[in-house]
Amino acid sequence: MKISYNWLKQFLKIDWDSHKTAELLTDLGLEVEGITPFESVKGGLKGIVVGEVLTCIKHPNADKLKLTTVNTGGEAPLQIVCGAPNVDVGQKVAVATIGTTLYTAEGEAWVIKKGKIRGEESHGMICAEDELGLGESHDGIMILPDTLKVGSLCSEVFEIEVDEVFEIGLTPNRADAMSHFGVARDLKAGFKQKDILKELITPPVTNFNIVNRSLKIDVEVVKSELAPRYCGITISNLIVQPSPDWLKNRLKSIGITPKNNVVDATNYVLHELGQPLHAFDAAKIKGHKIVVKTLPKGTKFTTLDGVQRILSEEDLMICDTEKPLCIAGVLGGENSGVTESTSSVFLESAFFNPVSVRKTAKRHGINTDASFRFERGIDIDNVEYCLKRAALLIHEIAGGDITSDIVDIYPKKKDDYHVFLTFDKIHKLIGQEIPKDTIKSILASLDIKVKNVTESGLGLSIPFYRVDVQREVDVIEEILRVFGYNNVEFKEKLNASIAPTSKFEDYKIQNIIGNFLASKGFNEILANSLSSPAYNELSADIKEEHTITMLNPLSTDLSVMRQSMLFSGLEAIAHNSNRQMHNLKIFEFGKTYHQYQTNREEKKHLSMLVTGNRLEDTWTSPPKKTDFFYLKAIVENLLNRLGLTELNSQPTSSDILSEGISLKIAKREVVVLGVVKKSVLKAFDIKEEVLYADFDWDYILEAIVSNQIIYKEIPKYPEVKRDYALLVDESVTFKQIHDIAQQTERKYLTNVNLFDVYNGKNLPEGKKSYAVSYTLQDENGTLTDKQIDKIMNKLLQRYESELGAELR
Repeated sequence: MKISYNWLKQFLKIDWDSHKTAELLTDLGLEVEGITPFESVKGGLKGIVVGEVLTCIKHPNADKLKLTTVNTGGEAPLQIVCGAPNVDVGQKVAVATIGTTLYTAEGEAWVIKKGKIRGEESHGMICAEDELGLGESHDGIMILPDTLKVGSLCSEVFEIEVDEVFEIGLTPNRADAMSHFGVARDLKAGFKQKDILKELITPPVTNFNIVNRSLKIDVEVVKSELAPRYCGITISNLIVQPSPDWLKNRLKSIGITPKNNVVDATNYVLHELGQPLHAFDAAKIKGHKIVVKTLPKGTKFTTLDGVQRILSEEDLMICDTEKPLCIAGVLGGENSGVTESTSSVFLESAFFNPVSVRKTAKRHGINTDASFRFERGIDIDNVEYCLKRAALLIHEIAGGDITSDIVDIYPKKKDDYHVFLTFDKIHKLIGQEIPKDTIKSILASLDIKVKNVTESGLGLSIPFYRVDVQREVDVIEEILRVFGYNNVEFKEKLNASIAPTSKFEDYKIQNIIGNFLASKGFNEILANSLSSPAYNELSADIKEEHTITMLNPLSTDLSVMRQSMLFSGLEAIAHNSNRQMHNLKIFEFGKTYHQYQTNREEKKHLSMLVTGNRLEDTWTSPPKKTDFFYLKAIVENLLNRLGLTELNSQPTSSDILSEGISLKIAKREVVVLGVVKKSVLKAFDIKEEVLYADFDWDYILEAIVSNQIIYKEIPKYPEVKRDYALLVDESVTFKQIHDIAQQTERKYLTNVNLFDVYNGKNLPEGKKSYAVSYTLQDENGTLTDKQIDKIMNKLLQRYESELGAELR
């Protein structure tokens, strides 16, 4: 937000250096991010002086040029070559001397130098309006009044305004400081804390006078909950023309382009007092009536920017008896605004529901100075005062008469907030005892009224415009920022208590697993919990009735809470793939959100996605694609790291996976993993295969608490390995072979590993070959060949009887 220092001085008589004032503003919570100099004419007319043309003859070598001598108050007149048709002897002119910097209309700088034009020396330049930035005319040189003294500085003749503009990083809660008056009000409180008493000067409206009642515009507010207060008045017989220079300069200094005196007046009051206003051409209001209402969904409306918009049934509109005129609090209509032919206006000043305005602005992708303020909340008690201020300003610069009573529809008056502030709470939160008189003084400087005083605290009435101050802690924050964070004393002694924590704390387990996955080449992401409703259509498992929709979405693409971790992960995959990053391994700890009939639930997950090659390409090894078994191994190792080994697997019925499995502990699903469907990937324009795993993190935290970790001594005796090449039916899985082995030999069998699968020629039809290794070990002695053969024969017999297996 831009704040003009000169403008600010109209409310407070400040003689401080701008940097010192900026420091105070920052201490008060209005952080000044930068100070930019402003000149009403770029360059400030430095080097431009008043000159008098002494001689003017035709250039000897050019038909359209003239050779002049000009007295600029120096030791000798200057010879200047001039191409203007209107230059003549005796004229007072603006002369740019050698070394002066001028600027083009596009803002490019160029320097006046001594030179020769068609063989004749030229020691300066006689300037036209547009060359100085004082106008747009280039028909000839600018002729100045004869009364001006030769050699006078043009910067003084034309009263160039020099200003400094603060760029304030306004936080969303400080709706009260969205104007020069609001910033001045805070400065006054800061000065008072420093025992510098400054009077806050407010623009007077005492001379507001209704000349006659010849132009009455009726107002009907149909949606009073969306427009709690609506004021309006008519002004007739005005003349729309360019604004005076002082008004233009004020607006230019804060980056506003002047349009005409009526529109500029409304913009001036908006930035002066924080109240958005809108001027309608009264002749374009059909039926002499304003109706504040919503319109049917699908209604078309063209705004001032020439864009035709499709309205929602929730958009509050300002209408006449036939058509819509304006999107309330956001943007005016193309055919209802003030033009050069306007002679009478209906001036609107209102308070619109902040949530309604924000929804409408975001829905249509519009961001205006008015919507910026309405969204955050303005001062409802200031609506009528600002209307009078704007009406008087328009009368001053555009003429015209006030030709109606003020229409003020305010059916339900907004009450101030009431808070009881305890002195103990102040001390507890700030950590320092502030004198009670200081507290009262700060509160008074912030327009917070003390209604009653007790030994324990203060009963306070907080003005409605302080929408961010509604609780006791909010008031304490206000006291502290004015008192000064830098004034809070630091104690030499620091007291702290150590609380016992469990080794199963969520963040500790997350760190363990995060480090584990990082060691496997994974990168952690942190995605937005807000998602697009379009993603819900990609899976039948996501139910529309379980969706939580944002009441005030930032955009349509971020309007619902996510029900699946997959889609935000796929967004990250797509983003990186589009930037030539194809080998990706990512994981995220996050939540999904679900609406049920009686309550809402948050469920915590760990999600993993892999795509591309397992490792980056090197000359030492050929590239190898990630596949289902690679992800499955990572998942099982992760669960083993947490001590969760008793897992049951079965095919998954997940709607987003083309194939996959579900791992369960007892009967509860702990993780689902598999290959993401191509139809889902297509929605993100992902062409590579993506593998996905989704952990029920809440259940994992429950399971590991009850999991018993058994420690045992490392065996002293050697392991023995034996292999079988088993010919089995294609339907037989390795899990069946693994489970049979574990059931058959519980004492000595420590590991079963599948190291080769063959399915091809020289095998009977419908058969495949598993190469399986078995690791045997006795903790108390060395196994003999007889013991080993007995165990292996037992295994083979069970394979033959239960699986129909044969040795190859």
